[in-house]
Amino acid sequence: MTAPTSISHEEEALNKAFDLRLARRLLALVRPYRWQVAGALGLLLAVGTLQLVGPLMTRRVIDVAIPAKDSALIVQSTLILLAALLAQVIGAYFETVVTGKLGQRVMHDLRRRVFAQLQRLPVTFFDRNPVGRLVTRVTNDVESLNELFTSGVVAGIGDLFTLVAITVLMLVVDWRLALAAYLVVPGILWVSAVFRKRVRTEYREIRTKLARINAFLQERIAGIRVVQLFGREADEAARFREIDRSHLAAHLRSVTVYAMYFPAIEILTTVALAALILAAAPRVEAGGLTVGTLAAFLQLARRFYQPLQDLSDKYNTLQQAMAASERIFKLLDETPEPERAGEGPDRPAATLRADAVQRHGVTVAFEDVWFAYDLAHVASGAAAPAEPEWVLRGVSFSVRPGETLALVGHTGAGKTTVINLLLRFYEPQRGRILVDGVDIRQIPLDELRRAVGYVQQDIFLFADDIATNIRLSTPLTDAEVASAAARVGADRIVARLPDGYRQRLGERGSSLSVGERQLLSFARAIAADPALLVLDEATSSVDSEVEAQIQRGLDVLMQGRTTIAVAHRLSTITRATEILVMHHGEVRERGSHRSLLSAGGLYARLYRLQAGELATAS
Repeated sequence: MTAPTSISHEEEALNKAFDLRLARRLLALVRPYRWQVAGALGLLLAVGTLQLVGPLMTRRVIDVAIPAKDSALIVQSTLILLAALLAQVIGAYFETVVTGKLGQRVMHDLRRRVFAQLQRLPVTFFDRNPVGRLVTRVTNDVESLNELFTSGVVAGIGDLFTLVAITVLMLVVDWRLALAAYLVVPGILWVSAVFRKRVRTEYREIRTKLARINAFLQERIAGIRVVQLFGREADEAARFREIDRSHLAAHLRSVTVYAMYFPAIEILTTVALAALILAAAPRVEAGGLTVGTLAAFLQLARRFYQPLQDLSDKYNTLQQAMAASERIFKLLDETPEPERAGEGPDRPAATLRADAVQRHGVTVAFEDVWFAYDLAHVASGAAAPAEPEWVLRGVSFSVRPGETLALVGHTGAGKTTVINLLLRFYEPQRGRILVDGVDIRQIPLDELRRAVGYVQQDIFLFADDIATNIRLSTPLTDAEVASAAARVGADRIVARLPDGYRQRLGERGSSLSVGERQLLSFARAIAADPALLVLDEATSSVDSEVEAQIQRGLDVLMQGRTTIAVAHRLSTITRATEILVMHHGEVRERGSHRSLLSAGGLYARLYRLQAGELATAS
């Protein structure tokens, strides 16, 4: 079986140094800020031009002012040089501010796009991509693009302009000295090419190790209770030290590359300057070259080599940004969840009836539904398994408004999968699911999920206040929030808290017990006033007294509505309209509690096991 595609934290080399397709998409990110880009370029060009003032004033003073003993000309040249330096400082300051703001705004926009995309991706995407890797995309990869816009492309264009301007001036001043200065250029280019290749490899390794650190930290921090419960602190610390050591080693290798590169460039530059002096000395002695021209030329040569060195570093920034943009755009190109905005005005039948949603509940029907997770995870173009491991096999049932359908069975029987398909977290490979006679694939996803009140087995509360966690996206007043909490007895929890409904919870509601979190999840479901109530092992973590209180609230909520309940405690579903007994993905038995007990099949056995009758008989 071909593995599904995923956003790996392992870095891969780009097929080519510059990808025009990616470059176009990167340019689209800065299009809203084209005037800032133009301003930054203008400032860079001005600063590059001002760098030529120093060598020209030096030649003027040495060749003209000093021989003529013209103090006024010396002062004038000095003032012009100081003014140029001041203008350079001011220009560099504003260029840094403009490019810094440009990079931050592009990052702001891009992070919002990436986060919005992550919220729209299907559950199957998160099944195959660890959270730590996705965090790396939103943080480190976006940061690489920030460096591209702040100190990469714009500054690189400025370096190119400076290089061209100095080259022209060197040729104008003395073309023979210019040719002598160019003799070390091949050496600088060769050293820079070697540096680029080595540092690109090391940067890729650094990003790989960093992504591993992020993934490791996210998993261990999320599972800190398990780590501490089983005394794995020392083992996990040792594993983290190993990952962190490899990250450190990669960084140190990159430091070594830089430590070798810059001295090599400095040596070549010094050799070039020495060669210039040796080449110019006979001409100065013969009177064919002035000392001022030589001094100016030495300054120009130093300024000429600096952009070459900077451009090599900018090339590496471009390479990092290309690699980062490739991963970011790969994430942005992932296929999102099914259409959220609906199927268009030509399909009115795909809209749930407002009266059914608000007052009478909905009719839900599964028609010969087959589902396999391995097929759900196979990406387009990948080879499907010869014989999938079916989680659901030909499941069919129907539940109408005012009725309660209960799903029971051993762990792994497919109960929760039924709920996942109903909520369109996954799509069935065969059969169809209908709500009020409409295939749910034709119903706008937001509309479908708004009609459902879902109480999960794994309760998730946000690190926000209690009122927000109950309200979520439902526009409720504070009184309505309090009423929803009171209907399931959650108001007793709130009354004990110092800030009441404004009390902020810890991450995932960690400041509350499991039972308290479950009560709040019921209040959330009741507050939404749903047409379809879905309970997935909803009372598995509360005691009998709390369960009875919740049941009284549910009885009110379930009147006239459709309810589908996945139950582990069979005592909670004895009053269900119909009970489906699932086994290995199939519906083996169906009927009321009384009829299933009298049949003496799987349900009767499960019920006796929970009641302890088998243990008593033995």
